[in-house]
Amino acid sequence: MATSNVNNSSSSIVDQLNAQNNRSGSTSKAEDQQTRFLKLLTTQLKNQDPLNPMDNAQMTSQLAQISTVDGIERLNATLSSMMSSTNAQQALQAAALVGHGALVAGSNLSLTESGAIGGYDLASSADRVKVEIKDGNGNIVRTITSEGKDAGVQNFVWDGKDSDGKALGAGTYSFSVTAIQGNSDVKVTPLQFGYISGVVRNASTGDLGIDVGNYGRFKFDDLKQII
Repeated sequence: MATSNVNNSSSSIVDQLNAQNNRSGSTSKAEDQQTRFLKLLTTQLKNQDPLNPMDNAQMTSQLAQISTVDGIERLNATLSSMMSSTNAQQALQAAALVGHGALVAGSNLSLTESGAIGGYDLASSADRVKVEIKDGNGNIVRTITSEGKDAGVQNFVWDGKDSDGKALGAGTYSFSVTAIQGNSDVKVTPLQFGYISGVVRNASTGDLGIDVGNYGRFKFDDLKQII
């Protein structure tokens, strides 16, 4: 009786495994591995000694391992799909920014008839911030001071006049920024203003490149402020 039960059980398992093996071709490496494993298992079950059948615990463990591998591959495929969707959405958002102004790291000021826009990024709050605007020769033509600035990105507008109130010609100027809190210096990063002119995706890394005027290409995360 014991032998008959074992044979019936084995036959049932073999039939189930054969049914799985006869399905249409696999679509992934994990499924290929699973198919090969099931074929080997089927062969073992067919040729096992009825008086010393395969250990059910061992077979269950092997099946669980194959199932885990398959699950991980499916999870990776899902994550890849989600990343592709996120990248596509980011590209659409970036494309909508073309024509908008942005602050990025740099110390240039483009003066037009309407003035010039610049900015800075404070590592912490500051009691006093001083912006020194310089001409092409490095001479300071205007100093702008501000009091009580919070940490983070701040912007300023220069009317294009020097310290004597004389209007200066349009063109490219530069600026430097210093900040203090009490008696201590505050770390500050100058930010230059330009118009976003294009969006390009890096084919090798998938990262988005943002063209900002004549200042070159920046990463999407390098845009400190959209104006």
